[in-house]
Amino acid sequence: MSSRSTNPGGASRVRRRALIGTVALVVLVALAGLAAYLTRDGRTSSEVSPSQASSASPSPAPSASSRPSSGSRSTLPARPSTHDPITFGKAAAAALWSYDTRAYSQPELLAALHTWLTAEAKYADAASVDALVPSPVLWGRMADNGQYATAVATEARFPDSFSRALQADPGAVAQAYVYAVTVSGKQSIAWDGSSAGGAEDRVTTLAIQCRPSQPCALAGVLPAVAP
Repeated sequence: MSSRSTNPGGASRVRRRALIGTVALVVLVALAGLAAYLTRDGRTSSEVSPSQASSASPSPAPSASSRPSSGSRSTLPARPSTHDPITFGKAAAAALWSYDTRAYSQPELLAALHTWLTAEAKYADAASVDALVPSPVLWGRMADNGQYATAVATEARFPDSFSRALQADPGAVAQAYVYAVTVSGKQSIAWDGSSAGGAEDRVTTLAIQCRPSQPCALAGVLPAVAP
């Protein structure tokens, strides 16, 4: 006789992560759906193609466009209103890579980042976002030193998998309208008494929902970078 799970909540999380993974796979084989997205409603001036996105100018974090001075404080990241997955992806990545233990608490940052998530529960993977935020214990230790980080997204593009699948299935994303965006950038870390700090390159692939009738929202962070 087969055993049954005694943890319904855990099973629910597994199903949700599996759904996000499925959506990501659909995204990676359906860039053609983006063509309809970019040309809908007669929009022309704001169109962004994968080749244009790869040479886009750097985009700072919404709440931290530059490293704060020792006496300044960052504000919580505010979700932008845009219908462009590339623009949203750069802003979201910069927000996910930024924090300021001097200005707000770990729960406050989590709450702010959750406002970036899509309201459609079956596509929202909050756990993948939470995983990028320091734990409460680590946050407390960082706060003791006044640690903070700022980030800049230097490049955002649709993965090459999109281009290779351009002719595969134009309507594959028409149900969820979730797109993959790979973002590259740099995170700078500093703390009280050390304005120089350190910096490191960052790269991540985000699942972003951009329905024709509403601004883009974050669906989640993919477990692996899509090249």
